Amino acid sequence: MTQPALLNRLTFRQLQVFQTVYRQHSYSRAAAELGLTQPAVSAQIRQLEQALGQSLFKYAGKTLHILPPADALAESIGTIFGEIASLQMALSKLTGTLRGELNIAAVSTAQYIVPHILARFRARYPEVRLRLRVVNRNEALAHLAERSDDLVIMGMAPEDTDLTFMSIMDNDLLPIVWPGHPLLNTEQPTPEAFSRYQVLMREPGSGTRMALEKYAHQQQLALDHKLELGTSEAIKQGVMAQLGVAVLPRMAVQLELQSGLLAVPELPGFPLRHSWGVVQHRERYPTPITEAFMQLLRELLPELEQLFNAPLAPRSAPAFTCLP
Repeated sequence: MTQPALLNRLTFRQLQVFQTVYRQHSYSRAAAELGLTQPAVSAQIRQLEQALGQSLFKYAGKTLHILPPADALAESIGTIFGEIASLQMALSKLTGTLRGELNIAAVSTAQYIVPHILARFRARYPEVRLRLRVVNRNEALAHLAERSDDLVIMGMAPEDTDLTFMSIMDNDLLPIVWPGHPLLNTEQPTPEAFSRYQVLMREPGSGTRMALEKYAHQQQLALDHKLELGTSEAIKQGVMAQLGVAVLPRMAVQLELQSGLLAVPELPGFPLRHSWGVVQHRERYPTPITEAFMQLLRELLPELEQLFNAPLAPRSAPAFTCLP
C-alpha cells in the first residue's frame, strides 16, 4: 500500500485506541480507560488492521497476544504522538504560555518528595496538566523501556547506557524497630542481632530491598527470617504491630520517628545512602515541558534539601500559589 493511501485511511483515534490496547494487553481494560464499549474498541482495531493490511493482535482463549506488526506500529506511534505533543507545546510557547501534559512515574518511596516538586511546577506553569503514577521499581523500568512516560523518578540508577540519571536528593535508609525493642537497650547492637528478628521486606526488585540485600551480603547475613509485604506503609504498620523489623527510607518514617511510634537502633553501616533521581530515555525527545521541569528541578535542589532535612513542623504560607 502506498504512503498516501495509508495516510488517507488512518485516523488518530484508531492509533489512540491501538496504543491503549497495546499498553493494557486487553480490549476490555482499554475500553474502560478510554470510556468506550468493548465492541467500539474492537471496531477501531479492526478498521486499523484493514488499513494496514495486517493483523495486530490475536486472542488465544482469554489471553491477548501481541503480534510483530503491533510492536512496529507501537514504536512509530510513540514517535508520532511525541512529535504532536512537541508541536502543541511549541505553539503554546509562542503565545507566552506553556501548555500540554507532563506524565511522571515515580517509585513508591519517592512519593514523599514528588508532590513538593509538582506543587512548585504547577505554580509556575498552571496550564500544564500533570499526571503522576506511583509504581514499584520493576514497573518503573518497564515504563522506561516502553517510553510511556516523560520522566521516571526512582532510586538506584539503572545500569543502562540508554538512560540518563540526574540525582536530586539523598535517600537514607534506616533500620526500623518498635519502641521498647531490645536492640534499643543494647550498648552496641550488631547486624546479626537485627537479622535474628523477622525482617519485613518489599517485593523482589524493589530498590529498598535491593539495598538491604546488598548490605546483608556485605555483612554476611543470611536473612533467614523474612516476610514480604507489598508496600512501605504496610511494612511500617507491621513494625508498629511488632510483626518484625525493617529497613525503610528516612522520609517514609519521619512522622512516626518524631511521634515515637517507631525507633532507630544504632547499627553499624547505617544509614545506607542512595539517591533518588530523574531518569530519562536518551531516545525520547525532550519536550519544552520536560525541559522546563528539569530546569525548575535544578533550581529547587537546594530548597528541597533544606526542606527535608529540617525538623518536621506545620509549614507557613508558601511563597508560591497553586490554583486550579
